[in-house]
Amino acid sequence: MNIQKVAIIGGGTAGWLAANHLGKALLDKNVSITLIESPDIPTIGVGEGTVPAIRKTLQSFGISETEFIKRCDVTFKQSIKFQNWLDKHIHGSNNYYHHLFDPPSPMGDDLSDFWLQGSTKTYADLVSSQHAVCEANLAPKLITTPEYQAIQGYAYHLNAAKFALLLADNARQKFAVNHIKANVVATKLHLDGSIDSLILDNMGQQKFDFYIDCSGFESILLAKALKVPFVDKSQQLLVNKAIVVQVPTEPDAIIPPYTRATAHQAGWIWDIALSSRRGIGLVYSNAHLQDEQAEQKLNRYLDGRLSEYSYRTIPMHVGYRKQFWAKNCVALGLAQGFLEPIEATSIMLTDFAAGYLANRFPTNTEQMAGLSERFNQTMTYAWERVVEFAKMHYCLSDRSDSAFWIDNRDSKTIPEGLHNKLALWKEYVPMSEDLFSKFEVFNVENYLYVLYGMKYGTKAPHTNAKSLAEAQKHANKIEQRAQLLCKQLPSHRELLQKIHQFGLQKV
Repeated sequence: MNIQKVAIIGGGTAGWLAANHLGKALLDKNVSITLIESPDIPTIGVGEGTVPAIRKTLQSFGISETEFIKRCDVTFKQSIKFQNWLDKHIHGSNNYYHHLFDPPSPMGDDLSDFWLQGSTKTYADLVSSQHAVCEANLAPKLITTPEYQAIQGYAYHLNAAKFALLLADNARQKFAVNHIKANVVATKLHLDGSIDSLILDNMGQQKFDFYIDCSGFESILLAKALKVPFVDKSQQLLVNKAIVVQVPTEPDAIIPPYTRATAHQAGWIWDIALSSRRGIGLVYSNAHLQDEQAEQKLNRYLDGRLSEYSYRTIPMHVGYRKQFWAKNCVALGLAQGFLEPIEATSIMLTDFAAGYLANRFPTNTEQMAGLSERFNQTMTYAWERVVEFAKMHYCLSDRSDSAFWIDNRDSKTIPEGLHNKLALWKEYVPMSEDLFSKFEVFNVENYLYVLYGMKYGTKAPHTNAKSLAEAQKHANKIEQRAQLLCKQLPSHRELLQKIHQFGLQKV
């Protein structure tokens, strides 16, 4: 049977990303796409950070970067600045490192060997000019730099609710996606267990050939109707709650061009600056910190002003579905699963999965068995790599001021794949060949920034005098470029103001 009618259940970022990916891929293939969005469920709006891959996605949808920046309160994100993730008695009370978005060592051979010889600079400062740009709160480009192009690598911080509205407009106008406001009150199944139809509260029974579950934590199709079990990862990633709050900022306040991630005794705090507010969330393990203590910590972070704002606590069920594609249903976004937002992985995984599905969408039901098997293998691999990468931030820490950090170093909580990588990287500097799948979510440069930002003790290789001299020349070029960029690039807020006034050049 040919697949001609597709339903996406749920709006928000996940639903509308899926609508754009599928709408673009299926526009000329006689397939109708209908997004069914509940009028009663607000967008979660917790994860407001992205990774650089989103630029390519938005450009492929035909969305103007200028319009995106104006409509979604966008600011630029060039890094994640991890603060106090190491023992303050050893590394200082304000220790930090940057996970930058520009690749390290851009002007010659990898400088990791050189850094391991005992450089006095932090790893990111040695290998990339972007470190200095971030610390100076500068923009990643000029007003004359065309849309989506960059001088320094970047992603975005954004207002998630406004982002969903922009994606919705684009999907409806460019890709003819139908939009229905309704609640799904029941799901009817075929005898073979696949989904036959949905019962909507205001339209009755609606039948489709294929279903995309973007219904968030509820996962009303994949989890509730198709009974796909959950793979719990709470024994590896220990944080399971978050207190989230939005804090207004002054019109002339400095906008850091990075996410702040500040560790505390039982987790960490994210701090994302938009142009007029900060999105802040304290994530923690309730096995190591009571809810009242967590509120007190967040109140201290906000200089005693928490009571002035509306805030809420969100439970985090950490893990993913055993299958992401079951029968004639694929889950995306939070319906797939949830891991803490330590590296902005939620939107990243949604974008990756939606793009992959669009490129391998079945034209008929006979193709689904083979395609679903491959999709499930790929997405399981991707989720496991994200678990490993997130866990690495914790198990590399030498903090011992609480049971939380000590428990995170317990070998029983470290995934086997990560354990094997760390054992290899004790002896050798990471290289791309260590990550052998094309479906890696994080590349070797991501590992390098975190490993050596946290001062991982790779054995320093033997390096001859000539190689050291060449490496020093390379490092000097990076430092000179950093000085030049700090003179040329505008402040972050200045560039945003110019974009709102003049717009960026079209590509």
